[in-house]
Amino acid sequence: MRGPAVMDRSSPVPLHHQLKVILTEMVQSGALKPGDPFPGELRLCEQYGVSRTVVRQALVQLEFEGIVDRMRGRGTYVATPRTTQGLVQSLSGQFEDLAARGLHLRSTVRTLDVVSAPDHVARALDLPDGADVALLERLRFVQGEPWALAVTYLLPDTITWLRETDLAEGSLYAAMEKHDTRPIHGRRTIQTRSASAAMAADLGLRRGNPVLLLTSVGLDRREQPVEYFEAWHRGDRTVFEVDLVRSGAVV
Repeated sequence: MRGPAVMDRSSPVPLHHQLKVILTEMVQSGALKPGDPFPGELRLCEQYGVSRTVVRQALVQLEFEGIVDRMRGRGTYVATPRTTQGLVQSLSGQFEDLAARGLHLRSTVRTLDVVSAPDHVARALDLPDGADVALLERLRFVQGEPWALAVTYLLPDTITWLRETDLAEGSLYAAMEKHDTRPIHGRRTIQTRSASAAMAADLGLRRGNPVLLLTSVGLDRREQPVEYFEAWHRGDRTVFEVDLVRSGAVV
């Protein structure tokens, strides 16, 4: 590998930061692609004439920024870009959110049926204990890679048109809007979890790897809950953005 730049030892910018910038530009230019092995520490030391401490500092920064993955016993690899999703935004579905970023979302429908609502789902949807709900479980892929496992509960009368909807390539929220059941606002929470053996197999992870659990309740214009979902996202493929707005008077 031949780098596109050299270290400037007369610059006040620390050497490890210069090296990080050089290596980042190589990834962004396509000289190194996702999944490619990254040059080893010794090779970087020799190529750029810096110490191993400088190289390690640069790699730590690259790992923190999600540009490389460092795997114990296996080496360092160019990371697959993480999918960014907003948490505070207009209430869009994942299909619309990712499509707006130029990414392709595809789903494998694993369950579509009417079931008895678990207690926490009945409470979220303001239904009697054990009431029927429509259950939609999808394994979701972004750019062909496993990204999230989504379990959605809807009111039971949605099952008829759900069975007539393209839920593999189409948008659930678009279908809900067509049938006047789309939520217009709601509340989402995010938590960290460890992947179970089954979830790890679904998402292409190792058991115990971190996953992000996104939970949401959606309400319609009548303030009635119409959707509850839980989505487990790969922690190494997802970044959630939060828009911050200051309220109140300026002091």
